[in-house]
Amino acid sequence: MKKIVICLSLIVYCLLFTASSVNATYTLPYPSTMPGNKMYRVMRLIDKLKNYWYWGNIAQTKYHLGLSDKYLVEAKTLMEYNQYLLASDALLRSDKEFESIVIHIKSAKSEKKDISSFKKMIEEAADKHNQIINSLLTIVPDQFTWTPEKDKPTDLKLKDLLKQSTALRTRVAADVLSL
Repeated sequence: MKKIVICLSLIVYCLLFTASSVNATYTLPYPSTMPGNKMYRVMRLIDKLKNYWYWGNIAQTKYHLGLSDKYLVEAKTLMEYNQYLLASDALLRSDKEFESIVIHIKSAKSEKKDISSFKKMIEEAADKHNQIINSLLTIVPDQFTWTPEKDKPTDLKLKDLLKQSTALRTRVAADVLSL
């Protein structure tokens, strides 16, 4: 009898609290392993190997969008901690992944697949990414020179890099919406 009451209470709880519709805006993932962590290189390798697991244009679109989100969060976190060289690398990886979405969406469209939900998702992702990037524009210096101990210094034009990333996401979203 006790088990029946517990089961019924769980069912009622699930119906009452999970039945409401939740409309969340596009959200970015929590930062995963960061450079310097022992598992960072392993996770990067796993990310590359997952590319072979996700076959098909729809799965590839989700895969590349997920990686773009992940690397953008990594770039944001690193920029907040003034790790600009690592952050610029992560931002360029995020740009590359976001740009590759267009290829897979176009292929899915040519295969006569319904891409209407992906159009909205990519538009929301581009908006969210641009919000994050624009917030970074207020905290980073225009230019940063990274000087290693035994090597030549590297000049990073951070604000130009961030503006290029914003333009890329706006262009990709426009390309996808025009399909």
